[in-house]
Amino acid sequence: MIWKVYLSGEIHSEWRNEIKEKIDKENLPIEISAPVTDHAASDDAGVGIPGDEKDDFWRDHKGAKVNAIRTRTLIEQADIVVVKFGEKYRQWNAAFDAGYAAALGKKLIIMHPEEFTHALKEVDAAALAITRTLDQVVEILKYVTVKV
Repeated sequence: MIWKVYLSGEIHSEWRNEIKEKIDKENLPIEISAPVTDHAASDDAGVGIPGDEKDDFWRDHKGAKVNAIRTRTLIEQADIVVVKFGEKYRQWNAAFDAGYAAALGKKLIIMHPEEFTHALKEVDAAALAITRTLDQVVEILKYVTVKV
């Protein structure tokens, strides 16, 4: 079986590439998917194709809907959803993805710094695993995907 793992969360670091490299090194039976991580492209998704939008509210609204086509589809197809909350920005989209995945009954692995524990207590309560590091995520993925 090839497991489908969706990597949600902050887009301002290379954490997805690092996880992919570790998965490849371990030769795990995992296919990775993710949102569009080019921030400008993601922000402009609603105006590039449907046309220009002068009002910021409608620009963001249209972009969110176009991005949701990808995000919802890939979360629905995923066996496991990993959600990383980074330290620099508030990731409301990551919290939404975690809630959506939980509502679908997806297996959630949450990663965040210790100091976010209180703020993310509801998100953590929906998770099957809470981690602090990329290595912990990979070790869990290795444990659950490799035949014993």
